[in-house]
Amino acid sequence: MSIIKEAKKIGVLMASALVLSYAGYASSTAGNKNSEIEKLIKQQYNNQNYDLMSMKDSNKGVVSRPSEKEFSANRKTQKMSFEMDKNEKNMGKDTLALNMSREQLMSIADRIFQNETGGSRDKLVHWNAGESFPSLGIGHFIWFKASGGGVFGESFPDMVSFYRSKGVKLPKILEENIHSPWSSRAELIAKKERGDKDINELINFFDSTRDLQVMFIYERLQKSLDKMLEVASDKENLRNQFYRMVKSPNGLYALIDYVNFKGEGLKGVASYNNQAWGLKQVLENMKGTSIGHDALVEFSNSAKYVLTRRVQNAPRDESQWLKGWYNRVDTYKTFEIANGGTVTADISGK
Repeated sequence: MSIIKEAKKIGVLMASALVLSYAGYASSTAGNKNSEIEKLIKQQYNNQNYDLMSMKDSNKGVVSRPSEKEFSANRKTQKMSFEMDKNEKNMGKDTLALNMSREQLMSIADRIFQNETGGSRDKLVHWNAGESFPSLGIGHFIWFKASGGGVFGESFPDMVSFYRSKGVKLPKILEENIHSPWSSRAELIAKKERGDKDINELINFFDSTRDLQVMFIYERLQKSLDKMLEVASDKENLRNQFYRMVKSPNGLYALIDYVNFKGEGLKGVASYNNQAWGLKQVLENMKGTSIGHDALVEFSNSAKYVLTRRVQNAPRDESQWLKGWYNRVDTYKTFEIANGGTVTADISGK
């Protein structure tokens, strides 16, 4: 009997050890999903005491951003990886892992800023002629009035939520308004011309938080693949083309910029004659297999085709935007991450 009791005790101890071991493994696996992003944020803020879930300094309770002199950027060659976690693959989930230095990420932020604003800091708060909404930040995120804004997808409220999730103190306009506070383009322009202090505060805020804005766009790209695959008719080709771009040098810039520029291209958002012009449509139109420059050229050409089709289907004349859009997608073939780039683009419409 004593032998049986001892055997039972050993069995219980072994089972407990297995449970604890599995719990530790599960915890570490879940924690690794955003490890690259969290590592980047920790490097970016140069503070080992940072609570990465809230982006608040554990000592002071407020965000403390280092100066450019304090920050030491990783200047190694760009590394990008696309990983499919085995467990998530079985569930149809794709995980895009970021492995990029702050310098490289900021070069993408600067390129997007150039694409959207033409390099004008004043246009970080802007309202394009002929549109029913203002566009804010480096990505010209759309912010609707309370009455709505048409067929285009609104992205700015999600950007504000992202700021809040990082514990960032918001400027007055964002603290006090859920919807765009300007009734018209004329009102916004008039206030800017008068040097409205709240608008100037907002411009300064966007200028000083370019890093967080490009991280927000990157997170949108992370989530986009599963959304596109859910509605794709040829899931294998779409996934292959997405991988192909990620594996191509500087291809990540094209994906990040385009998903911010024209969205994912999902049903029910931004389409004319039931034909959208988002990232999904660009990838679906691609058929090649080689990575590198060939992939970048095909992506750029596919984007031109999709955007031209949009103009042809548009209920209004949008041809004035096409040249600027072409210039923008041409940068996908030539821009090098972490280099200044030489191609400029016209200010684009949505």
